[in-house]
Amino acid sequence: MIASVFAGFINAIAGGGTLLTFPALVAVGVEPVSANITNTVALWWGPLAGALSYRNTIKENLPILKVFLLPSILGAILGALLLIYTPSDTFRKAIPFLIGFATLLLALSEVIMKLLKNSPLYRSSLPISLLLQFATGVYGSYFGAGIGIMMVSSIVLSGVSNIQVAIGLKNFLGFLINLLGALIFLFSGKVAFDFVLVMMPGFVVGGYLGAFTAQRLNPKAVKTTIVIWGTLLSLFFFVREFRLIP
Repeated sequence: MIASVFAGFINAIAGGGTLLTFPALVAVGVEPVSANITNTVALWWGPLAGALSYRNTIKENLPILKVFLLPSILGAILGALLLIYTPSDTFRKAIPFLIGFATLLLALSEVIMKLLKNSPLYRSSLPISLLLQFATGVYGSYFGAGIGIMMVSSIVLSGVSNIQVAIGLKNFLGFLINLLGALIFLFSGKVAFDFVLVMMPGFVVGGYLGAFTAQRLNPKAVKTTIVIWGTLLSLFFFVREFRLIP
C-alpha cells in the first residue's frame, strides 16, 4: 500500500513509479513474473487519468491517433503474451536490464525530448515512428517502466512538432497499452488479486497527492532520486541474479 501511494505520487510528478512497486512486490515474496503482471493490472487507471486531462487535445488530433492505434494494439498483445509465457528464471535474469533500461530512459528524458524537439527527423520518419511505437507497445506490456518517453519519441518522429499534442496522444496510447495488457493478464492465472485490491487505491491517493503538490516540489529533484533508486535496484538485482557475490 505504501509503495503504491509513493508510486502514484512520483508518477504524477516525474514518472518511474514501477521502480518502487515492482521490487516491493518481489520483496514480499511475489514471484517476479506475477509481480510484474500484478503491477500492470493495478496501475492501468493512472494513464486513463492522464488521457482524460488531455481529452480536448486528443479529440482535435484523432487522425494522428488513429495511425498509432494498430501498432500499439499489436505490440501490447504481443508483449503481454511474451510475459505470460516467459519462464520465471529467464525473467529473473532480465530484471536488472529492464530496470536499468527504464532508469536510463528516465535519466535522459529531458535530453531526448530536447533533441527530438529540435530535430528535423520528425518531418519525414513515419515508418520508423510506427515501428518504434510497436516496440513500445511490446515493451509496455512486458515491463512498462519508461514507455512514456518512448511513445513521445515515436509520435514526434511521425511529424508532430507540438510537444503538448505528443504528450496528450502519449497519455491515451499509454492507457490503451496498459489496459490491453491488464485485460490479457486477468486470464493468465498469475495476478495476485489481494495485492491489486490494496495497490489500486494507493495509486489513486498517490496520484491525487502528486497532482496537488506537483507545483510545490522540484520535479528534477524527484526524478534524480528515482534515477538513483533505479540504478541501485538494477545493480542489486544484477548482483543477486548473477551471483557475483558469494
